[in-house]
Amino acid sequence: MATPRRRSFATLDASTTSTNGSSAPRRTTTADRIKDFILGEGLRPGDPLPTEAELCEHLGVSRSSVREAIRTLSTLDIVEVRHGHGTFVGNMSLDALVEALVFRGVLSPGDDLRALRDVVEVRQALDLSMAERIVASLAGTSNPDLHALVDEMVDAAADGLSFATQDRAFHTGLLSRLDNSLVGQLVAAFWDVHTAVIPKLGISVAADLDQTARAHGAMLDAAEAGDVEAFRAAVASHYQPIDRALGVTTA
Repeated sequence: MATPRRRSFATLDASTTSTNGSSAPRRTTTADRIKDFILGEGLRPGDPLPTEAELCEHLGVSRSSVREAIRTLSTLDIVEVRHGHGTFVGNMSLDALVEALVFRGVLSPGDDLRALRDVVEVRQALDLSMAERIVASLAGTSNPDLHALVDEMVDAAADGLSFATQDRAFHTGLLSRLDNSLVGQLVAAFWDVHTAVIPKLGISVAADLDQTARAHGAMLDAAEAGDVEAFRAAVASHYQPIDRALGVTTA
């Protein structure tokens, strides 16, 4: 396989030049300038960046400045450092968002459950906002993979066991039918925050596992039947157990 070619610095140089004749252009960080280069060159995940030495030379900054910028961008998954191979454009996942929201959820001042309530509310809003599109995409179809996940959840609930893996796979599976990868990533991210924070706060919804499991089945049945209102009702049923655990009252 041919090695991807390194990019020129035309965009990088242009992005750091003042256009108003001032001797004091807008102050940007080294990380900002590297991001400008990625955007200006139209780089995609997996594309290589210039070497550290090239970045230092063309940005006119020190090696330590470039390394600090790369560390920052790596933390955000904007770039990926492959030791012995170089630095590449990252996958730009929402992992950093998940970590920050988990931390916020555990350290919320005053009301320990406030942040988790917010996360659950966002999750439910995403599910409901996509209801019509989900139903439209599944109406009249058969989805044995999703039905198998529902069966696994119902069986696990009957045994008093959690089913986090199947739960996540079900929600991401529903959204995988849509032509919107960002919504799928957001739903997965908030699901991950939700499930990471609950045990840290000592919250249990074990008594309602059966309702939660069967609500997934009702969501799927409604979507395949093309019934948006039934789908919305199933979503509400799905969130009732966690709402009760968090002390949320619904109309």
